[in-house]
Amino acid sequence: MGSKEPANNPRQVDISLSQGVEITWDDEHTSKYELKYLREKCPCATCRAEPQANPGPANPLPMYKPAPKLTNAETVGRYAIRLFWSDGHSSGLYSFDYLREICPCAQCRKTATSGN
Repeated sequence: MGSKEPANNPRQVDISLSQGVEITWDDEHTSKYELKYLREKCPCATCRAEPQANPGPANPLPMYKPAPKLTNAETVGRYAIRLFWSDGHSSGLYSFDYLREICPCAQCRKTATSGN
């Protein structure tokens, strides 16, 4: 166990309620997350639950639902952020480790698929 801070330690976190989240990490890497991407990647138990085996009658016509908007955000200690959505959802805690893991940039996607 060394005293070196992990690369997942954010140096700066910028949150735009209309654009998304941008984090500059201690290793100089910058991650930019669009709101739609963050909502799709919500780490809460409800969003990550397996689909029900028998979801009920199918609706042949897709229902239009406007994309939730970000209404507020707050830091949770020194390890995460909580995002508040216009549809009332706010139970997902996005840890900085998780945010670094899901960084959507090409460099991180390449590293994730190569297993390094």
